[in-house]
Parts: sequence; C-alpha cells; structure tokens
Amino acid sequence: MSFSTSTPPKITRRSATKLLGGAILSGFASFPLEAQEATSPQPSYTRLLSDEDIAFLEEMERAGCLYFTEQADPATGQVLDRATNKTATGEFDQHFAASIAATGFGLTSLCISDRRGYLDTNRIKKQVITTLDFHLNKMPNEHGFFYHFSDVKTGKPLINVEVSSIDTAIFLCGVLTVRAYFADPQITSLATQLYNRVDWPWMLNGGKTFSMGWRPETGFISTRWDHYSELMMLYLLAIGSPTNPIPPDSWSAFTRPPMTFGPYSYISGRDPLFIHQFSHAWFDFAGKRDAYANYFSNSITATRAHKSFCLGLKRGYTEDYWGVSASDWEHGYSAWGGPPLMGPVDGSVVPSAAAGSLPFLPHDCVHVLRALRDNFGKDAWGRYGFCDAFHPDLHWYDPDVLGIDLGISVLMAENLRSAFVWDTFMQNPEPIAAMKACGFHSARQTTNPSEPKPTPIPSPSQPVAPSTVRPPHLVSPKLVDQP
Repeated sequence: MSFSTSTPPKITRRSATKLLGGAILSGFASFPLEAQEATSPQPSYTRLLSDEDIAFLEEMERAGCLYFTEQADPATGQVLDRATNKTATGEFDQHFAASIAATGFGLTSLCISDRRGYLDTNRIKKQVITTLDFHLNKMPNEHGFFYHFSDVKTGKPLINVEVSSIDTAIFLCGVLTVRAYFADPQITSLATQLYNRVDWPWMLNGGKTFSMGWRPETGFISTRWDHYSELMMLYLLAIGSPTNPIPPDSWSAFTRPPMTFGPYSYISGRDPLFIHQFSHAWFDFAGKRDAYANYFSNSITATRAHKSFCLGLKRGYTEDYWGVSASDWEHGYSAWGGPPLMGPVDGSVVPSAAAGSLPFLPHDCVHVLRALRDNFGKDAWGRYGFCDAFHPDLHWYDPDVLGIDLGISVLMAENLRSAFVWDTFMQNPEPIAAMKACGFHSARQTTNPSEPKPTPIPSPSQPVAPSTVRPPHLVSPKLVDQP
C-alpha cells in the first residue's frame, strides 16, 4: 500500500489531566465573557498563507494521514495509540494498544485523504466500512460507550482500562464525519447505528454532569466532566442524540472557570492547551456564541496566553520554539503545559500544541511549526511527520508519534486550509440541533470590524451549506486552496 505521490488537487483525555482538573476546579462558578471579550487582546487577520506555508501544511497533513492508514489494523480498523516514527518503514508497528480516540481521528483523516487524493477512494471506503462494522458488531462496549484502550487485533479491553466517555465522543465525531462525507448507504447505516446506540443518560449516573468513565470492577469513576475542557463535544453529541438525549440544560451544568494570565482573560481549567482544540476540530464554533462565551475567540486567547507563558519561562522558548501540551517526555508521559505551570516543563517542545491551534493563530503557529521543521527536522521529523515531543538541548527526540496528537494536527491543518472538516461534520443535523438547543447564536461583532457578519445557525430541517462565515484568515482566496 502506498500513498499517491502526485500533486494533490488544490482544493488520555488523558487520565492525569482529567483527575487533576476535575479535583481542582469543581468549585468554580460559570461566568459570562462579555467584559473579557471586549478587553482581551485580539488577533490580526491580515497575513495570508504563502505558497511555502501551504506546501509545508500539505507535507504535514500527508505524513499524518499516512499513519492512520498504515497503523490501522486491516481486520478491525482500530488505530494504534502510538507507533515508531523516525525508523518507521510503513509496516504495522509492534505496539499492540489501540486507542478509540485515535480511531476517531483516523476516520476523519480518511476523509481528508480521499479529498486530497492521497489514496484510492475504494481502499479508503473499505477501511471505513471495516472500522464501523467491527465497532458496531464485535467491539466490546457498555451502553454504546467504548473502552479507552484495547488490543488492536481483537478489540479486547486492556487491563485496568475504563470505558471512556470523552474518548467515545471523539470516536463518534469521526463516525459522523464519514457518514456525512461519503453519503454511502452502508456507511450511513453503520454510522447511524453506532451513534444512536449510545445510552447517554446512563453515563450521567444520576447526576447532571458526565462521569469520566466506568469500570466493570468498580463501576462509575467518581471524577466528572464538570468544568470547561474538551468536554463540549461530549455534551453536544449527547444533547443532539435522536434516540437517548440528555436535557439541553446539561450545557449549563459544567462550570466555566475564569483564567487570567497577564493581559489575557478567558475560560480555562488548569489543563493543557489541547482542551481548547479537540472539540473545535469538528464543531464549527467560529462566529457563534452561547450565553457564556464565543468559544472560538476563547481558544484564540488561550493560545496567545500559552505562547506568552512559554516565552516567559526562559527555558529556551522563543518565537521559533514554543508549545507544550499533554505528551510524551524524556521520562514517560506528562499532562504538562500552562498557564499556570503544570508538570515538569523543562524546555521540551510538543509540535501538536501549535498545530492544534492553527486555525486560531495561523501566523504564529505556522511560523513556529516551519521553524521546528527547518531547525530540527533531521532528528524530529520522520515518516509520519513530527515526533510527539523533543528537547534538542538534551539530545532527546521521542521515537514515537501518538495517534491523537497527529490527529489534531492533521484536522486543524485542513480546517485552516479549507474548513473541510468543519463543513463536513456540520452537515450532520444532530450537531446543529444540539447547538441550537444550547442557545448558540450569531456572535456580536466585538472583535474585528473587518470580519464578515456571521449568520445564524441553520435549523436542522434546512440544508447545510459549506461554512463561509469565519474570520477573514479562513476565507481568503489565497488561503482556501479550493479547486
């Protein structure tokens, strides 16, 4: 199997993070961001992507998409949680743990591979159908929720692994993406059954917020998804369910803690940067807000604050070298980052931190990613793109890539280039119905007077046209490389 080399047509909740954030922040109250939106520093949307920028993003996407084909088991469709990178040959890796979240990112990346012409459509559809069929008919589940990690060849849950609410949500975002993109009767049927089977109220466990998971030995995990994080996709998928929904007022059940760092005020828990990225990979929050916030603007501010935080640490971070999110490090795995300082941030850099924020700060994120590639590519770049993390001063380069970190990088690069994932996922009626039920509406023009006036979210009965209302850097003819 090989990817096309021709020019493409232009066109764990990580448990440490969950437990830390849930324990510290459950007491904070929600708050609206009216004042904060007016005072937070706002981005400049004037810079367009250069041809060199687009070529780099194309290279990064193509390499990342390759992972989700080569490191998916051909019989189950499950995607490995991690694989070797620098010495990878394209053969299936020796690792055996599949990640349900990586599989969800993988399904979406297959749509990108098809759109970009990286692989034959029939080959892609075969992998999609295999994945959906296995997870519907053979993969162990509880009330429609899947185990976080499993044996890649059998689907058997690994020892001491939970049934994960958030990782199931990530998988289902991929499921709904392939349903909308391929419009194939078999794919539509399998995907719809997977989504409709989930018993969302069960995971509430009698409360108003979701449990982080369930274990057969001990029952529900006591820690809950009760403060702002990547949880938005979880709640919106549940509220939009046509079969087993939770009440729309569940959207107000989790807190939205205020965070201030220097001049930056925004909503955030004491969590790594990825919490401001994952839900945004599929749900299109640009130009919309609810009673509490414009979450797209919130992620812009969070990314600016994170960059400022890194540069202020004076641990080797510069305009050409910044970005830390939950990842591998020299001594294992860490849910590190900030602000505030979390974990042993030692001067390592995590490329997916900037890549996951590409639509939020295009200039800053493309700049640092290209600098990392130019300056450290000899050791930090492999078959699937950037390694998960590295620290050149310590001569440490992670030998592995992680599926979820590659996934967010690929999806956000594509969203920056064409808004393709947003436009595809939002063709599903359920996300639109959920956002309307939660009170999302057009955001007031308080950030950039040159930004086009946003339009309301269409009702579920209306056809969903490709999104055109987004910050100017996402609609520039130079940037959106359509045919």
